[in-house]
Amino acid sequence: MKLKQLSAGIILLSSLFGAASTFANQASEQFNQLLDEHWQTANKEQIFFRKDPDTFRMNGKLPEMSAKGRERRSKYNNELLARMANIDVDKLPAADQVTYRLFKYEREAEAKSYQFQDHLYPLTYYSGFHSYFAGAPANMSFLTEKDYSKYLISLADYPRYNQEHIVDMKQAIALGHTHYCESFKGYEKSISKHLVDNIEDSVFYAPMKNMPKAISATQQAKYRQQVKSLIKDTVLPEYQAFYDFFTQEYMTNCRTTAGISSVKGGDDYYQYLIEYYTTTNLSADEIHQIGLDEVKRIRQEMQQIIKEVGFKGEFKDFIQFLRTDEQFYTDSAMDMIEKASYITRKMAAQLPKWFSILPRSTFDIKSSPNGGAYYVASDGSGTTSGTYFLDTKDLKSQPLYTLEALTFHEAEPGHHFQSAIAQEVDMAEFRKTLYHAAYGEGWGLYSERLGKEIGFYQNPYSDFGRLTYEAWRACRLVVDTGIHAKGWTRQQAINYLAENTALSMADVIGQIDRYISWPAQALSYKIGEIKIRQLRAKAEQALGNKFDIRAFHDQMLKNGSLPMALLEELTMDWIKQQQS
Repeated sequence: MKLKQLSAGIILLSSLFGAASTFANQASEQFNQLLDEHWQTANKEQIFFRKDPDTFRMNGKLPEMSAKGRERRSKYNNELLARMANIDVDKLPAADQVTYRLFKYEREAEAKSYQFQDHLYPLTYYSGFHSYFAGAPANMSFLTEKDYSKYLISLADYPRYNQEHIVDMKQAIALGHTHYCESFKGYEKSISKHLVDNIEDSVFYAPMKNMPKAISATQQAKYRQQVKSLIKDTVLPEYQAFYDFFTQEYMTNCRTTAGISSVKGGDDYYQYLIEYYTTTNLSADEIHQIGLDEVKRIRQEMQQIIKEVGFKGEFKDFIQFLRTDEQFYTDSAMDMIEKASYITRKMAAQLPKWFSILPRSTFDIKSSPNGGAYYVASDGSGTTSGTYFLDTKDLKSQPLYTLEALTFHEAEPGHHFQSAIAQEVDMAEFRKTLYHAAYGEGWGLYSERLGKEIGFYQNPYSDFGRLTYEAWRACRLVVDTGIHAKGWTRQQAINYLAENTALSMADVIGQIDRYISWPAQALSYKIGEIKIRQLRAKAEQALGNKFDIRAFHDQMLKNGSLPMALLEELTMDWIKQQQS
C-alpha cells in the first residue's frame, strides 16, 4: 500500500514538474517571439532605440522621421509593453529574465522619449543628421551589386529624409526650441563643405572609386553614372536647401540664452535627459556636487605631478606651458596615426593578463571626416571593422600627452572591447547594439585609468594628460549642470573648464559648445565610471584574495550595455556566486 502511495506521489510530482516545464517553455517561446518580432520591426523602421548615433549606416530606404513615423513607433512600443505584461517573468529561465527586465526598461524609456522634444534637436555642435548621412559611406562595406543597389535607394530617398528633419526644425522654431546662437556660429560650414563642384570629390562618390572586380566593368560604369546623377540632381540640391533653411530661417531664430532651462518646459526636459544619459535618478544638484568633489580630488593628483617634474610656477602656468610648447604636438597627421597605432599594439600585448574574453573582430584607425575623436563600431555583419577616428585636421586640438588616454578610451580596452564583445556574445539581437551612455562612456573612462594599472603613462606628462582627461570629465558634471540648471553663461563655463584642465583653448571652447547643444550627454562619463569603480571596490572587499581582475572585467562586458542599476544588481549576484 505504501509502495502504491509512493508511486502515485512520484507520478503526481512528475506531472507537476512537467506542467511547470511546459509553462516555462510557453513563457520563453512567447517572449522570444516578441523579441524576434520587435527586431524585425526595428530593422524595417531603420531606427534602433538607444543606439550610438555615430554608427549610422545607410541600408536602402532611410528611416521615416515624420510625426507619422514617430506616432507609429510610439503605438507599436506601447503594444509591446502591453504584451509583456502578459508574460510571467518568473517562469522564464534566469538569462531570459535579465533580457526581459532590460527589454522592459528600454521600452519604458522609449515610451517616455515620445513625451519630450528630442526630435526638435537633430543637430549638435559636433554632428547632425546631415553629417551622419555624409559619414555613413566610410563606415560601410561595398562588396556586392546588392550593396550598390541599396546605396542608390538611400541616395534617392535623401530628399524625403532631409525635408522631414527640416519640418521638425521649423516646429522647433515655432516652439522656441532652437539652439543657442553663439554655440552654432559657423555651423553652416558642416553643410556647405559637401556642396562640391566636382562630383567625384564628394564623399558620396567615394564608394565608386574602388569597386570589386566581381562586378562587371559594364555594371560598374552604370553604377558610377547613376551615383553621379543622384549626387548632382538629388543629394546636393537637398544640402543646398538645408543650408539655405539653416542660415536664413533657423539661425535667425536661434535662442539667446545658453541653458536648456531657458526654454518652455526646459527644466523637465533636462531632468529627463539626465535620466536618459546617466540611467540614474540623480538630480542636477547632486551631480553638480559630485563634480566639484571629483575636481578637487583630481587637482591634488595633478599638483603632485607638477611637483614631480620640477616645474616652477602656478597650476595655470603649467597648463599654459602644456598648451603652447611644441614638444607636445605633432605637425603630421600620419605621425599622429602612427603613434596611436603603436599605443594600441603595446596595449594589445597586455590585455590577456587583464581579460580572459578577448574580441575576435578588428578595428582600423583613420582620420576623422568631421573632426573630433571617436569610435564607430562594426555593423556586426562580419564585413566591416570597428574604426577609431582621430582628429588630424586640427593637430593643435590633440596634444600628444593625452594620446594614450584617448586611445585606451576609444579603442582597446575601451569602446572597441565593449562593442565587439557584445556583438560576439550569444544574446538577444537588440542587446548587441544597445548603447547606454553611462555604461559605454563610463567604461571608456575606466579604461583610461586601467591603463595606469597595466603599466602605461610612464612619461609624467602623459600621466598628467590622463588626469586632465579625468578632470575634464569631472568638470563636465559641474559645467553641464551649471549651464542647464543653474543659469551659468557660456563664458562662465569656458573659464571653469580652462582653469581646471590642460585642454587646448580651442578644445575648451568646442567642448562647452558641445555641452550647450547636447544637454546631459556629457554627464554619462563620470557617473558611469564612478559606478564601475564602486562595483570593483565592493568585489575586491567581498572576495579578498579570491578576487580575479580578469573575471571581474569579463563580468562587466559579457552582458553588453546595461543601465547602472541592473549592472550593479548583476555584479552583486556575481560576487555572491564567487563567494560560494
